[in-house]
Amino acid sequence: MTAVDTTDAAVPTRGSSQAPRRAAPGGARRRRGSALDRALPYLLLAPAVIAILWMIGFPVLSVLATSFRKLNLRELTRGQVVWTGLDNYTQVLSDPEFWAITARTVVFTALVVGSSVLAGLLLALLMRQISPVVRIVLQVSMLLAWAMPLLAATTVYQWIFDQQYGILNKTLVRLGFDGFAGFSWFSTGASTLAVIGLLIVWQAVPFLAFSLYAGAIGIPRDQYEAAGMDGASPWQTFRAVTWPELRPLLMMVTFLSLLWDFKVFAQIWAIRKGGPDGGSTTLAVYQYLEGISQSHFGVAAAVSVLMVLLLALLTFQYLRRLVRSQEGAL
Repeated sequence: MTAVDTTDAAVPTRGSSQAPRRAAPGGARRRRGSALDRALPYLLLAPAVIAILWMIGFPVLSVLATSFRKLNLRELTRGQVVWTGLDNYTQVLSDPEFWAITARTVVFTALVVGSSVLAGLLLALLMRQISPVVRIVLQVSMLLAWAMPLLAATTVYQWIFDQQYGILNKTLVRLGFDGFAGFSWFSTGASTLAVIGLLIVWQAVPFLAFSLYAGAIGIPRDQYEAAGMDGASPWQTFRAVTWPELRPLLMMVTFLSLLWDFKVFAQIWAIRKGGPDGGSTTLAVYQYLEGISQSHFGVAAAVSVLMVLLLALLTFQYLRRLVRSQEGAL
């Protein structure tokens, strides 16, 4: 009988070394592909981000650099670059007129923003309660007011408050207020700013009312029904139901209104150009007078930087909450 060799030659012994495994041929390509897939959205967004940063960042840096230069009409025409350090800021901050204008701007902005947001909130709550027909008429009226061009609205307000031919004075006289015959609404800075503030509020209310109404109709009605079953008064219902739901939206529209109204220029300039005697001049008008009218571009740039810093200070609370919410989202 033939002996059969039963030695397992094909099975490696314990001490023998095994041949290395070959990697899958498509593994490296898959890893490279997955990395490319992750980077692809950023690569597609990069041109737009670079363009936006260039369009926004370059003007900001240009204004900041100009604020440290002496740039009057002479330096501008000759192309001279004269660095003056903090001289422009010293000149602006040491001017008592600048501080008076700053205080006037802050008070004016606060009154206009507060009036606009309050009127928008009341109209939003009103639109939730009235009948559909009345609501549509009110919404169409606000849309027409919102769609009116800025200079056209300014001209209408100048006609309404005109000293001799204004419809407001004539209406007040017909109602028995004879003291308003020939009354000038633009004789003082305070009254001029009051008319301008009324114009700004009238134009801002439609946006605020529609925005807050969109938030109000999103509140579930069962919360109001539960508050009514608990015997809550209308004011208690507003505090417990409406206010917590509208507060984030109300904060956002207040922040936007603050940005818009702080730097308002066209209405003030079109009505009295900051007059009479500078009584209605705000920081935006002051910057224009320094830069365009008097060709002190370095000083005007310094005023611009100070306006941005002041606006950031006024909106610090909102900006801090915004940053915290973004960090929480991450």
